[in-house]
Amino acid sequence: MATDGRVQSEVVEANGQQLHVVSAGEGPLVLLLHGFPETWYSWRHQLPALADAGYRAVAFDMRGYGGSSKPGRVEDYAITDLVADGKALVRALGAPRAAVVGHDWGAPIAWTAAWTEPDVFHAVAALSVPFAGRGITALPGDPFGERRPGETYRELSGPDRVFYQEYFSIPGAMEEEAAKDVRAFLASIFYSLSASPPLPDALAGADLSALPDEVLRAVVGGAMCFDRTAGLASVLAAPPSLPDWLSAEDLDHYAQAFASGGLTGPLSYYRNIERDWELLEPYAGRTLDGPSLFIGGDRDIVTIWSREARERAPELRTDMRDDVILSGCGHWVQQERPAETNVALIDFLDGVG
Repeated sequence: MATDGRVQSEVVEANGQQLHVVSAGEGPLVLLLHGFPETWYSWRHQLPALADAGYRAVAFDMRGYGGSSKPGRVEDYAITDLVADGKALVRALGAPRAAVVGHDWGAPIAWTAAWTEPDVFHAVAALSVPFAGRGITALPGDPFGERRPGETYRELSGPDRVFYQEYFSIPGAMEEEAAKDVRAFLASIFYSLSASPPLPDALAGADLSALPDEVLRAVVGGAMCFDRTAGLASVLAAPPSLPDWLSAEDLDHYAQAFASGGLTGPLSYYRNIERDWELLEPYAGRTLDGPSLFIGGDRDIVTIWSREARERAPELRTDMRDDVILSGCGHWVQQERPAETNVALIDFLDGVG
């Protein structure tokens, strides 16, 4: 086990996987789940803050990422397997239960863990993606997954374009595109989905949380749908310079992780969305009864498109402690606005015991 100051790094066997775990502090366990395309490193600002607040903060490379196992079959990345990894990790760390915090893909996994395994995950906080039940990513028009995800994809994209989640599900497509220059791909996706790019003239000065439904869907279509032959690069922008919250060293960390580990495992999360919808059918309509917190950014396209899920949250979340929307914040919430994120998380955790 290597150490860096108070931060410890080790590999833990859980649920048949070798999981690279980074932890700090002592006290009640808080499990931190990252998103795409990230690693445990996306929680680098939260680990010491949570430790200072009296918690045992544990971030890990989820299966398919970084220093953790990378199963070869797409079906090994179903959401039920990802929840099982977290549950087994809690046990392997010797804790009876944990609060779970997730961002991006980590958010629906965290929500599902607290929803389906409440005895282990007694409280949940999620960043960027609100609770959507079977809906996973809280898409406009069908936030709670009453229909198959593919139907909503086609509504958002129209007949001649593809929604990015559908594109990511095409075997090899995104891998081939990103492989041309992994570091440049990561720089463009981090920049384009942050609060750094200027808003289109049509949206400048608009209250993005109050867009009419038809405008909201047009915004999502323009930002996240494209001709599949043009690829994701057609809707991303190369940064004129890295945002203040992302240093060259930070970008190097991510680039090295994906250059060595590849993107097939991480993209397999998307390739299971239809299967996840089927696997979660037994829980359809069930409420999430543990304490819950949502944190989003008002410039985050995901927080913007999930407005209906956020507005209808009391239908499914019976113990909502707070919803925090950070002004001038994009998709990479805990990295773009670490201080405010830390305050919100610690206030929530202190209140749930």
